[in-house]
Amino acid sequence: MNACGMVDAAAEAYADEAPSAREERLAAAFARGDEAGLAAAYRAWAPLVRALAWRSLGDARDAEDVTQQVFVAAWYGRHGYRPQRGPLAGWLVGITRRKIADALAGRTRRAELTAAAGAAAAVLTCDPAACPEAVLDRLLVRRELVKLPPAQQTVLRLAYYDDLSQTQIAERTGWPLGTVKSHARRGLHRLRENLGTWPED
Repeated sequence: MNACGMVDAAAEAYADEAPSAREERLAAAFARGDEAGLAAAYRAWAPLVRALAWRSLGDARDAEDVTQQVFVAAWYGRHGYRPQRGPLAGWLVGITRRKIADALAGRTRRAELTAAAGAAAAVLTCDPAACPEAVLDRLLVRRELVKLPPAQQTVLRLAYYDDLSQTQIAERTGWPLGTVKSHARRGLHRLRENLGTWPED
């Protein structure tokens, strides 16, 4: 039997016990770093974690991401769990709430950056004859754009002048998609900081 099979078999053993005894033994195994305890904890409480995340986030993929984050965080932070202070399920729910809050905060940041990107794109592509009041704003954006690091400039120029998606930018540049997203996020953040209250005025 391979290592994964041994962990699965050990995890299955927890299912044959009475619920209270199983939870106590499972929590103790988890706290001491027993991988079978982690597998059993995931089987027992991942549905609860996923349901809580889905209820708050309303998105199955985001809920699955949060579920994975919760169990990774729990595993690496298992030395902070004290069985005598409460059940493992309650501790996992506490981690879940923090991860949900992080996910919601991330959504807010992405929405703000998307709004800033939309406003920047409107200024960058506006026809001067059609909206002369935007000419100064467009010049300001161009001036700040050239101050960005080359990689951030490249991503933003491809996005707003060539109208490429981040996936297309990754294909054109050969950079990983995560790198493209990071450059876009940092570039937009710097533009927004450097332009002060623009474009809200």
